[in-house]
Amino acid sequence: MIVRPKTTLEVSNILKYCHHRNIGVVPQGGNTGLVGGSVSKESNEIILSLEGLSTIYGLDLPTGILRAQSGCILEDLHTYAAGYDYLVPLDLGSKGTCQIGGNLSTNAGGSYYYRYGSLHATTVGLEVVLPDGTILNLGYDPSHLKDNTGYHLKHLFIGAEGTLGIITGVALLCPRRPSYRGATLLACHSYEQVYETLALAKSQLGEILAAFEFMDKAVLTIVTDRMKTTSPLDGTLPFSTIPNYAILVETHGSSEEHDQIKLQQFVETAFEQGLVRDGTIAQNLRQVQDFWKIRESCNPSVASRGYVYKYDVSLPIQQFEHFIQDIQTQLEEEDAISTNWGHVIDGNLHLNVIIPGQKERDDNLYYKLEDIVIRGVMNIGGSISAEHGLGQYKNIHLAKIKDVATLKMMQQVKNLFDPHGIMNPGKVLPP
Repeated sequence: MIVRPKTTLEVSNILKYCHHRNIGVVPQGGNTGLVGGSVSKESNEIILSLEGLSTIYGLDLPTGILRAQSGCILEDLHTYAAGYDYLVPLDLGSKGTCQIGGNLSTNAGGSYYYRYGSLHATTVGLEVVLPDGTILNLGYDPSHLKDNTGYHLKHLFIGAEGTLGIITGVALLCPRRPSYRGATLLACHSYEQVYETLALAKSQLGEILAAFEFMDKAVLTIVTDRMKTTSPLDGTLPFSTIPNYAILVETHGSSEEHDQIKLQQFVETAFEQGLVRDGTIAQNLRQVQDFWKIRESCNPSVASRGYVYKYDVSLPIQQFEHFIQDIQTQLEEEDAISTNWGHVIDGNLHLNVIIPGQKERDDNLYYKLEDIVIRGVMNIGGSISAEHGLGQYKNIHLAKIKDVATLKMMQQVKNLFDPHGIMNPGKVLPP
C-alpha cells in the first residue's frame, strides 16, 4: 500500500495511526537511491510517498534562506533560487528526479561539497514528524541564521534515512549565484598526475575552486560510445585520444576577467609541469554545461551495458589508484568491466562494476564483490558509504566498521525516537 499525503498534518496522522498498530512505514522520495533505503522489505509495511509535499514557501532576502516542503524536486529548487540570483548548494546528476527530503535523509554530497559544504553545514532548520505523530519545529521558520540554544536535534535526522522520523520541511541556506562560472576539461596520463593537478588547483585557483571531478579510461570509453548513438553532435571528447584519466575543474567567482586569468594560468602551469597532456577551457556557459554532460553521462552509460554493481566509498585521495588496481586484479577471472569516477577533491570514489549483457544480479559475484570492496576500504581507512547511505544493502557491514559502544548508542537513539520500530524497518542499523 502507498499513501500520498500533501500536508505535514496528514503525515502526522498517518504515523500516529501506524505507531498505535505497529505498522512499518517506508518513506519514499524520488526513488534515486542506490542502497534500497526507500524499498519495502516486508508485506506489513506501507510506503509513504513525499511527492505531494512539493510547496516552495519562498526565499528570504538577503539571508538567502530557502524554505520548502521535503517533496520538492531538487532541480525545481535550483530554478526557483536562480530566479532570485541565489544558488542551491547541492547539485546532483539526479536533480531532475530526486527530492530534497531524500537528499537530507541520505546526507547527499554532490559535486560542490568542497565549495559549499555538506547538508549538515547548509541546513538552517527542519520540520520533522516523529513516529508517534509529534511534529517538531527544529528551526524550520528562522528569521535569523544563528541559534545556539540547546541540542541541535536537526542533525540527527540528516543522514538517518527515515529511521527516526520523516522530514517534511527544510530551511536551506543558499549562497548568491556566482556571476561567472568557468571550467576546463583536462587529460592526464597517470593518477599521480591527477593527484598533483588537484594540489595545483587548490593552490592556484584558491577561493574560486568549486569542483574537481575525475573519470577513468574505462568509463570514458563507454560514455563516448553511448554519446555517438544518443547525441551524435556531441559524441566525441575534446581530446585527440581517450586518456587514462580526464578531470573536470569548475570555478565559481564574482569577476569574469579575474577568474578567467586564474583559470588560464592554472591550465598553462599544469601543461608546463607535464601534469596534463591535452585539454580545453570552456569559452562560455554552454561549454561548461557540455563538460558536465560528459560527467553526468557516466551513470546512464554504464547502465546501458549490463548489470552494474555500484559502490560509493570514501578513500584517502592518494590511495585511489591503489584501491582501483586492487579491485581490478581480483576481478581478472570474472567477465567484468571496472569503471571509476567521482568527486576526487573530497575523496569520494564511485566504483561501478559492469557485467556486460546481464540484466540481473549474480549473488555469488555480488557477495564476492562485497567482500573485496569492504575489506579494501577498511584496509586503507576509508568509509563504505560516502554519500548514498546504508539502506538495506550496506547496513549488514556496519558492525565491521563501528565499535560496540557506538553501535549501542545508535540503537539507543533509535529506540528513543522509534520505540515500536516502525520507521523504515531493516534499514541503516545492522539487522
